[in-house]
Amino acid sequence: YNGDPLKLMDDLKALGPTAFPSVPRLFNRIYDKIQAGIKEKSGVQQSLVNRAVNSKLYYLKNGAHYNHSVWDPLVFNKFKALIGGNVRVMVTGSAPINPDVLSFLKVCFCSPIHEGYGQTESSAASCLTSAFDPEAGHVGGPLPCIRIRLRDIPEMQYLSTDTNPRGEICYQGNSIFKGYFKNEEKTKEALSEDGWLASGDVGTVSYTHLRAHETVLDLVCR
Repeated sequence: YNGDPLKLMDDLKALGPTAFPSVPRLFNRIYDKIQAGIKEKSGVQQSLVNRAVNSKLYYLKNGAHYNHSVWDPLVFNKFKALIGGNVRVMVTGSAPINPDVLSFLKVCFCSPIHEGYGQTESSAASCLTSAFDPEAGHVGGPLPCIRIRLRDIPEMQYLSTDTNPRGEICYQGNSIFKGYFKNEEKTKEALSEDGWLASGDVGTVSYTHLRAHETVLDLVCR
């Protein structure tokens, strides 16, 4: 790291990371940089890039394919070079990210981008999307170390009996903290007697079919 956040892209080119965890703000900046570069191309080049993107988006959404034997060497290897050219897995968290931006970056960098959800009190990520799930706009299912339930919020009409259950997200598991340091009052507010952590966030559970006879619980947080 050279000490200047505005030169982070230069650092990425120099370091060539294989794993790249980041936040939506940086991913959005990278997306804007790519889009600006595309707009500077000629009409023929823009048409070629758009065709390549649409083709890979189709294969992403119909099989979770991140690579293409024709479009990658012709178009996307140049985009991969923006972050060093070696990345194999990416992770985003801390805030929501636009699903269209996420899908675009997946095809540009030929890599899955896992979207996570959690909080400090749950040891960061508690949910994470699967590389085999082509859909963006949710945060996947719970990690093996944790259980999640939704608590009804009747005054907001968020109920676990809804078609897609809705309510306040609560966690329980080995990754949940034991309490706030020397602050018993706040600890009692956050943790129930049986160890459930109330997040203060509202979530919706949806059922996504990844493959034939395979179903996963996905959490859409709001």
